[in-house]
Amino acid sequence: MDAPQTIRVMLVDDHNVVRSGLATFLRAYDDLELVAEAKNGREALNLCRARKPDVILMDLMMPEMDGIAATRAILADYPDIRIIAMTSFEEEELVHGVLAAGAISYLLKNVTADELAKAIRDAASGKSTLSPEAARALINATRPTSQPSYDLTEREIEVLKLVVQGQSNQQIADNLVISLATVKAHISSILSKLNVSSRSEAIAFAIKHKIISL
Repeated sequence: MDAPQTIRVMLVDDHNVVRSGLATFLRAYDDLELVAEAKNGREALNLCRARKPDVILMDLMMPEMDGIAATRAILADYPDIRIIAMTSFEEEELVHGVLAAGAISYLLKNVTADELAKAIRDAASGKSTLSPEAARALINATRPTSQPSYDLTEREIEVLKLVVQGQSNQQIADNLVISLATVKAHISSILSKLNVSSRSEAIAFAIKHKIISL
């Protein structure tokens, strides 16, 4: 009997401890090979050409380029790569956002090692795996939801939407045809109004409270 084909896996997570744990998990399976690690989506995109992963385990909340934006960008250039979204969050907008971007599976980080190994093998063969929370989010997709503004101006909502998409300040300035200083002022105002201290917290808040529809 032929040996199973080795599946090349890339880890994308901004937490070193999480990447280290996942790397240790991968070494326990002969058919799974860790070929690359990245701490954000932009780094992952740059590594795809050189490392040629079959499956990517993608965190969603990361600096510079988040998991949803990275999933969209990677699949635009490398459509044969299978991406498994892995997160600690159960938010419906995250589920819809990353699946719409092209992820084949959505798992919470509390899955067992064997469950994750099976999900990787299934993804490599084109099969989806959804956590119960993700499946429930899809079932609830037709529920009407309100989108509170938290006193954000129309322009601030535009800026926040681009932040959620993983764009840098310069990219936002270019897209909205405004100065970099103006973008920074808008982001400062957004952080103040949402009572958060960082872009990543603003993204999480915007998704959790459905300020931004992905």
